[in-house]
Amino acid sequence: MNTVNTKTRSTAVVTVLCWIAVLLDGFDLVVLGTTLPSMLDDPGWDLTGAQATQISTIGLVGMTIGALVIGFLTDKLGRRRVLISAVFLFSVFTLFLAFTTNVAWFSLWRFLAGAGLGGALPTAISLVTEFRSGRKAGSASTTLMTGYHVGAVLTALLGMFLIDAAGWHAMFIAGSVPGLILAPALFLLLPESPAYLRITGRVAEAEAIEASYGLQVDTEMDTLQAQEEGENSGGIRALLQPTFRLNTIAIWGTSFMGLLLVYGLNTWLPQIMREADYDLGNSLAFLMVLNVGAVVGLFIAGRVSDVQSPRRTALFWFLLSAVFLALLAIRLPLAGLYVIVFLTGVFVFSSQVLIYAFVGENHPSSVRATAMGFSAGIGRLGAISGPLLGGVMVTAGIAYPWGFFAFALVGLLGFAIFSFSRTLRPSTLAAVEKDSTDSANSTDLTEGASR
Repeated sequence: MNTVNTKTRSTAVVTVLCWIAVLLDGFDLVVLGTTLPSMLDDPGWDLTGAQATQISTIGLVGMTIGALVIGFLTDKLGRRRVLISAVFLFSVFTLFLAFTTNVAWFSLWRFLAGAGLGGALPTAISLVTEFRSGRKAGSASTTLMTGYHVGAVLTALLGMFLIDAAGWHAMFIAGSVPGLILAPALFLLLPESPAYLRITGRVAEAEAIEASYGLQVDTEMDTLQAQEEGENSGGIRALLQPTFRLNTIAIWGTSFMGLLLVYGLNTWLPQIMREADYDLGNSLAFLMVLNVGAVVGLFIAGRVSDVQSPRRTALFWFLLSAVFLALLAIRLPLAGLYVIVFLTGVFVFSSQVLIYAFVGENHPSSVRATAMGFSAGIGRLGAISGPLLGGVMVTAGIAYPWGFFAFALVGLLGFAIFSFSRTLRPSTLAAVEKDSTDSANSTDLTEGASR
């Protein structure tokens, strides 16, 4: 059933609020890469390379756990409450980091901050997708991912000026303030998901929100989508059926490699450049330029993939990522090195987003949410491995130049693994969708999905 209501509130409010929430994820992505060189030099702490690796990975472990339980929490509490709680908890525990020089306590606060933030990105994407106009569904994740990298750029830029003036502790204070402001703004301005309200029987509230934001709603399909998001156990079996099995393995392996590069580079690039005898200012500038390239790369990758398909574009992007990562190991004039760092950011960071685009294009609605969730979940394991790989090389004193060669090899492995994927024909996806819904005796919903 479709309903069209008079719009009285702008859905841009939802997009902006969620974009700022994702910006905090971008802060967390690079804050340790920005502060670790100063933390390692801090005479009041005596931090070792092994301990730095520990605190750089423990937050990612927390984020992985947070991401894995987010589906259960949103089913019980709603997307609005979960996003507000995620932002608030991340901000409070990040503030604690500013006043901690004990490795055990620092690790605990990082873990809890990561667990708080872990579900912010998927929850934000879900909300923005639900409140977008019909023609903008495909741009929801791209729009939010720009916030992710804008946050990373701003954090690196802030570090260039704030650390020398006020010390590394000030970075964590600065990182907590936006979230402490955003949490009450979310409480006051962010609406609840109408799909969640409907699935929990609060239909009148859902209809009021739909009317306020002028949403065009298919209530049957919203209910089906909410059910699908919770059917992980059945979904994983579907992903390993012959139709999807090869793609599933390729997506998981490539997501692991893609996020290994994203988190490995953002955590250790400044320290690797310090070992290459660049000063701290240039080392942090490299991190900023890397993420500026990421923002540019997102727009370029989106346009190219519209023409060439996400699969072809992702293969080309991973291959070029490997090339430019290897070039970072070559000593170049400073201007030339900045160009290579920028181009590395263009290709490395949007490679993983292209995998998400491939997932969306090559799975029917009955398994799409599960496929996306497992792609991100397996990728988080790569996110943990990236800082570990960089930390081992830094501790061993071989991060420059061998760290860049190691990351280049990861890029090549991503290319090789994803080359086994295949683009499925629309007729194949339609057949899978029909078989899935027929098995549940839901012919009427199948017809709605095909439309």
